[in-house]
Amino acid sequence: MTYYTGDKFLVRPFRSKSIFPRSAFHSPCLTKVELRVACKGISDRDALSKPDPCVVLKMQSHGQWLEVDRTEVLRSSINPTFSKVFTLDYYFEEVQRLRYELYDISSSHNGMREADCLGAMECTLGQIVSQRKLSKALLKQSSTGGKSTITITAEELTGNDDYVELSFSARKLDDKDFFSKSDPFLEIYRVNDDATQQLVYRTETVMNNLNPVWKTFKTSLNCLCSGDHERMLKCTVWDWDSNGKHDYIGEFEATFKEMRGATDGKQVQWECINPKYKVKKKNYRNSGIVILNQCKVIKMHSFLDYIMGGCQIQFTVAIDFTASNGDPRNSCSLHYIHPYQPNEYLKALVAVGEICQDYDSDKMFPAFGFGARIPPDFKVSHDFAVNFNEDNPECAGIQGVVEAYQNCLPKIQLYGPTNIAPIIQKVANSASEEVHTREAMQYFILLILTDGVITDMADTREAIVQASHLPMSIIIVGVGNADFTDMQTLDGDDGILRSPKGEPVLRDIVQFVPFRNFKHASPAALAKSVLAEVPNQVVDYYNSKGIKPKCPSEYEASRTFGH
Repeated sequence: MTYYTGDKFLVRPFRSKSIFPRSAFHSPCLTKVELRVACKGISDRDALSKPDPCVVLKMQSHGQWLEVDRTEVLRSSINPTFSKVFTLDYYFEEVQRLRYELYDISSSHNGMREADCLGAMECTLGQIVSQRKLSKALLKQSSTGGKSTITITAEELTGNDDYVELSFSARKLDDKDFFSKSDPFLEIYRVNDDATQQLVYRTETVMNNLNPVWKTFKTSLNCLCSGDHERMLKCTVWDWDSNGKHDYIGEFEATFKEMRGATDGKQVQWECINPKYKVKKKNYRNSGIVILNQCKVIKMHSFLDYIMGGCQIQFTVAIDFTASNGDPRNSCSLHYIHPYQPNEYLKALVAVGEICQDYDSDKMFPAFGFGARIPPDFKVSHDFAVNFNEDNPECAGIQGVVEAYQNCLPKIQLYGPTNIAPIIQKVANSASEEVHTREAMQYFILLILTDGVITDMADTREAIVQASHLPMSIIIVGVGNADFTDMQTLDGDDGILRSPKGEPVLRDIVQFVPFRNFKHASPAALAKSVLAEVPNQVVDYYNSKGIKPKCPSEYEASRTFGH
C-alpha cells in the first residue's frame, strides 16, 4: 500500500508512457530514468572498522520525504559502487526533489534505526538528467561539508522494456585463500561507447567453494547492454574478503548475443583469465571456467498493451453510510446535498469515476453502501445496492451512481459500525471468476469512500491479502476531518501488509488518501494521486501470472464474433 499525503507521488516503476488521456494524467514528456549510485571517501565510523554503506533514496511529496527505495549493503567499503538501479519517472514540467542518505549498517542487522547516517545530498531529478552525471559532497548534520562524495549517473530508459534472466555458475576457480577455499562472486560491467564501464550486476558471494552456483538474477536488457546485443560486457570474478580488499581471480569478455546461446538446455562457457598469470606462467591455461546455464528473455508488457488488447476496467464504488457522517438533512453533514455545491463524497466519486469510465465499454457501475439500516426491515447492511436492486446493483454511468446515491439518502437510516471487509469480499468474488479465464479481459477497481477509521481491521487485512491474488485494486478515500492515521496500520510494521495469521500481501493493491489534502486542488489532482499506481498494478498482476495481452487484432476478432 502507498500512503499518499499529497497530490502526487511520482515513483511509478513500470509506466513507460503517459497513459491516461485526461488532464489528470496529461504529460507531454514522460520518460523513465535509471539512476546508479557510487560514493567515494566515506569516513570510517571508527579506526578499527570500515563502514558497511547503504544509500536510501527519498523523494519529496507535499513537503515530506518519502522513501522510494534503497541500495544493497556493501561490507567494508569506503568507495562503494552499488549494483542496485533506481528507476524513476521523469516529468519535465514538475520539480522532483530527491534526497540521498548514506548509512553505515552494522553487520548484525540491516535496520536503519540504529544505523549511523554518514551524510546526505539533496538535488532535483532535473539536475541529474541535465548533467547525466552529478557529483556532490555528502553533507553531515554536524558540519557543512565533508570529504565524502556521492555520484549519481542517469540514463534514459528507451522503449526496450524486456528483461533477461541469467543463471551463472563456475568450476575449478583458482584458490586464493590459505586456510579455506575461495569465496567467489561475479561482477558484470557494460562497456559504454566512451570506453567507460558501468556495473550492471554483482552476484552474491558463495562461501568456501571453487565451483560456485550463483542465484539466478533478472536485469533489463537496457541495463545489461543498452539494447545492443553486440555490446561488449566485461565480467570479473573476485574472491571476497571481509576487509573489503577482494582478491582478483580473473575475467572474461562476452556479449548478449553470445549469452543468447544458453537456451533450450544448452550452456555457454568462458575461460576466466588472469592476464598477469598468462604472462608469467608458461603452462597457464585459465583460472577457472564460468558457465551460463540459462539465458531467458522476459517480455514486459505495458498497461497500454493490455488496454488495447481489450482489457476492461470494472469500476465499483462503496459509500460509507454510518451515523458519524451526520444527519443528511443537516447542512453540517458530510452527506448533505447542497443545491449548488457537491459534497466531498460526490467530488471524490466523480473525480475518480470519470477517468475509470473511459476504460469500461458498457459504462455500467455497481454501487454499494455500508453501515446503514436499509428498508424494508431496517437491518444493518455492509454491502447493499445503492439502487436497492440486489440482483442488478449497476448504475448507468457515473451520473447514474450520483443519482442513485442522492435518491437512497432519504430512504435509509445512517448507523454503523464501519466494516469494509464484506464489500471487498463481494468484489473479490467477481474478480475470482475472471481468474479462471486466464485472459486479461477484466480488471477490478474498488473505490471505498469512508469518513472514519474502519472497525473490522483484522477482517479487512485478511480480505486485502486474499484480494492481492486477484485482478483487483482498492482505493480508499477518507472524507471529512477524522484522524485517519490509524489507516496506516494497513501498511504493516515492515512495510508489507499482513493478514492476522501473518500471511503477507502478494501485491501492493491498496491506496489510501485523505480527501482534505485535495480540498483546494483540482479534481484532477485527486484522481492523479489515487489512480497513478493502477497501471503498474494491472501490469504487475498479469505479468506475475504470465498472462499476455491479446493483440488488438485478436480482440477485434473476438468482439466481431461475439456480436
